[in-house]
Amino acid sequence: MKYQQELKDSIRKALPGLDVVIAWSAGYDPLHATPHFIRREEDIDRLEIGPFSVHNLATYLPGLRGKKVGIVVKGCDSRSVIELLQENLINREDVTIFGFPCTGVVDQTKIRKALGHTGKVDFCQIASQTVVIGAGGEEHKLRLSKVLADKCFSCQYPNALISDHFVGEKISPSAQTEGGDDLEAFENMPLPERFAFWQKEMDRCIRCYACRNACPMCVCRDHCLAESRDPHWLSQEDSVRDKWMFQLIHAYHLAGRCTECGECQRACPMDIPLLLLKKKMNKEIKELFQYEAGVDPEATPPLLSFKMEEENIKEREW
Repeated sequence: MKYQQELKDSIRKALPGLDVVIAWSAGYDPLHATPHFIRREEDIDRLEIGPFSVHNLATYLPGLRGKKVGIVVKGCDSRSVIELLQENLINREDVTIFGFPCTGVVDQTKIRKALGHTGKVDFCQIASQTVVIGAGGEEHKLRLSKVLADKCFSCQYPNALISDHFVGEKISPSAQTEGGDDLEAFENMPLPERFAFWQKEMDRCIRCYACRNACPMCVCRDHCLAESRDPHWLSQEDSVRDKWMFQLIHAYHLAGRCTECGECQRACPMDIPLLLLKKKMNKEIKELFQYEAGVDPEATPPLLSFKMEEENIKEREW
């Protein structure tokens, strides 16, 4: 990106006062990026940002509490940082935030489906709205809009909402419609079809808990119900019931907290559309409490507050 050097310069100035800066660098092939932990000045040169900077780096912040940490964030990542601050899971004075505008990130699942088995990837270039991939001795050209993550088509927060250092020029929220509204299509399904849909999807779950581990708001991993034996919430049976039970509890624990970063779905090795479940929950939270997670640093998440009567819950009328 054109402001990558500006970002490197900002980190270089701030690094002496920090224990580590979390960013991205090139991964094992040109199609992938990987989290990059900058501790020395020479580490800065390996930093790369762009459409492959997918990982939500806020996931690492609770584990580094007490250290002076810098973090590079795009819009959806910054919402997770705000939510962590709201819940006092990190200390604002310990975190230096480097923000930038995001024009979208790629979905590796879409690339795999478009190319099939690619073998070794030799190069990848993004020019204008085209992704050019060299693999298997062939050159493949894909429209960028065809391989962007679905969450990017409806993103209303492309710029970091909180930052100490912001590089680049802020951009407008996405007005793209390509990719469709999966939540609207899901809600239009009859209830029996919705249930059958999730039964089919959950049957493919292998209970690896990658969705939980990648989630920046899933911070109680040492006491997770998935491993708890007292109380014993879940069995080790390979049943749809237990898989669905875990995912439902996970979604409820994220109610009013999920920032729709999509890390749960990205991390899932079975490509289960887990973000759809979280988006449905967020829609209900917004309608009931007029609240969006990770948007206002001064707001209190609705399920962390108490009111005698909620404005949109008419209990006395039932």
